[in-house]
Amino acid sequence: MISKFLSVIIFSLLLILLSFFGGNNSSVKVENKYLQIEFDDSLYSKIVSTIGNHKVVLSNYSAAEYLIVDGEEISKFYFKDSKSSQIENELGKGEEFVVIGLSKNNIQKQVSVSIYENFPTSVFYKVTYKNIGSNKVIVNKWVNNAYCIKTEEKQKPSFWSYQGATYEDRRDWVQPLKQGFEQENYMGMNASDYGGGTPIIDIWSRDVGIAIGLVETTPKLVKLPVRMKSEETGVDISVEFEKETALEPGQSYETFESFVNVHKGDYYATLKIFRGVMSKKGLAMKKFPKTSYEPIWCAWGYEREFKLNDVLGTLPEVKKLGFKWAVLDDGWQTAEGDWYLNPEKFPNGDSDMKAFVDKIHAAGLKAKLWWTPLAVDPGTDLIKEHPDMLLLNKNGSTRDITWWDSYYLCPAYNKTLTYTKNLINKIMSVWGFDGLKIDGQHLNGVPPCYNPKHNHAYPEESVEKLQEFWKMVYETAISINKDAVVEICPCGTNYSFYNLPYMNQPVASDPLSSWQIRLKGKTLKGLMGESLPYYGDHVELSDKMSDWASTVGIGGVIGTKFVWPVGVHKNKETGEISLTNEKEKEWKKWVIIYNENMLPKGTYLGELYDIGFDKPETHAVSKDGKMYYAFYAPEWDGNVELRGLDNKTYTVTDYVNNKKLGEVTGPISSLPVKFRQSLLIECEPLN
Repeated sequence: MISKFLSVIIFSLLLILLSFFGGNNSSVKVENKYLQIEFDDSLYSKIVSTIGNHKVVLSNYSAAEYLIVDGEEISKFYFKDSKSSQIENELGKGEEFVVIGLSKNNIQKQVSVSIYENFPTSVFYKVTYKNIGSNKVIVNKWVNNAYCIKTEEKQKPSFWSYQGATYEDRRDWVQPLKQGFEQENYMGMNASDYGGGTPIIDIWSRDVGIAIGLVETTPKLVKLPVRMKSEETGVDISVEFEKETALEPGQSYETFESFVNVHKGDYYATLKIFRGVMSKKGLAMKKFPKTSYEPIWCAWGYEREFKLNDVLGTLPEVKKLGFKWAVLDDGWQTAEGDWYLNPEKFPNGDSDMKAFVDKIHAAGLKAKLWWTPLAVDPGTDLIKEHPDMLLLNKNGSTRDITWWDSYYLCPAYNKTLTYTKNLINKIMSVWGFDGLKIDGQHLNGVPPCYNPKHNHAYPEESVEKLQEFWKMVYETAISINKDAVVEICPCGTNYSFYNLPYMNQPVASDPLSSWQIRLKGKTLKGLMGESLPYYGDHVELSDKMSDWASTVGIGGVIGTKFVWPVGVHKNKETGEISLTNEKEKEWKKWVIIYNENMLPKGTYLGELYDIGFDKPETHAVSKDGKMYYAFYAPEWDGNVELRGLDNKTYTVTDYVNNKKLGEVTGPISSLPVKFRQSLLIECEPLN
């Protein structure tokens, strides 16, 4: 018989062994009103949402943060210590929790998790690894916030997603997930001239959502993969960074700062929080001038072969319809890079261009000029005289910009900045333009630059300093004209957040559908502000080339590229876009609706409706005490829910057709409606 004393010793040893080898007994719990993060004895962790006192386990215990060292995954770190402390920094007051563990090969892992009073649904991660062994190791890759997200939802799709990367096929930024889905979401170049993005992925079900991403103040070349093998296995997400780094004995290695956000509804809440965090870190949006809300006519309907008389002859019609801006598009220049005036169109050079702009002003319109910086054509004077300005690949070759058959200039090279600044001064001070239409998919992100003449501290300096290039462009334009509109159209790419503070008019940028116009509007309002002058691009790019409702209803700035009179010009891209008598009445009607309501100046309420799961698709804007709702569906016959009302009675009007629809009482009400494609309504309080 074993003595009682010996039994106690054996039991104690078993407890120690279980603790050392790691069960699922939590060693550390980080929690507040909205979430819980639990670390076990191997520093595996799980995340639980407690929003609304409804507990949802988002992930089971797993190796959420780990390394690949010398080709081997190092994911188990046996718990050694933990501590917590009160902190205060640019994000405000909060609490930091530190958990420390040690791997079998003597890599120490320290996970710092911070929660702030200002951002209670988010946690911020800093992970540091230290080589406390006696041998050098090679870190191949680190992974943060690796979770497998599951749901009990049986309806399909069970998940929707926002994914912030850029791809050449200009895919939707918001997508439902289905079996076999996989997207890498690399924040670098995913094609020769398509790259950059916003380092966030957000996955949500009807019950709850989770987002992960970076909160660094410059772009980093990370991946944020999303993979869904099946509905049963769930969705795998993570933040990953691959770069071989030697770690000598005693040296430490720190990952980029990442974050996790839990929420109800779609991704909009995450984008608002991200915007707030980055603003406090120094990347705040600028004020939007009144001019950025004014409707736009663009001469791109006449394409590159435009004739000045055709453009000038259209201006009276532009003015009569109520548009405020006239944009001269591609084709005024001899070549990208040189930016000389085309002598066939401007034989007297600067004086002819100035006279052209004066005529736009005389017609009562503001003038904006198309331009694609950071691009230079082969054979231009700029390349011959300043080849040192080129961005070069690792093998010394130039980097192609496919659309214009051009090459990249390096945005982190001082001569590029000086050349660009001088050109802006000419465009705005000499020629007299009031704004810039900056265009090109290559503008969103650039590849690393290996040009030895640039003396970069590291090749990725070009990637990280692109935002400084845009800051120079914006500040130069505003210094010349405080009401200048700086529009950047990155041609279907998912905007890089780091560029957004240096424009005051983002655009749907060549949308492939009306759905893209709406989802891009919601995304950009989340990232830039609820009263954003988001430009829905030419209406001719929407469904049926005439879907004004998708821009107006979400609070977007309207625009068109019609040609006039009928039969003068047939657009090679879209065919006949002449302003017929029928179109003129319809275009005029929508300009009046837009100008009377001016919804972009209202407050877009992106958290009221889930763009994925709520049917019909619904958007809401609050302005001057009224609520505006926009509903979209191929066909709808049934009730719609009106959220966000005050505890008042409202009259409801279909403001497109000037038709009374009855009365409703807040704070939430339903309304029976029947429509095809769209229905836009106004709710006005009775008193």
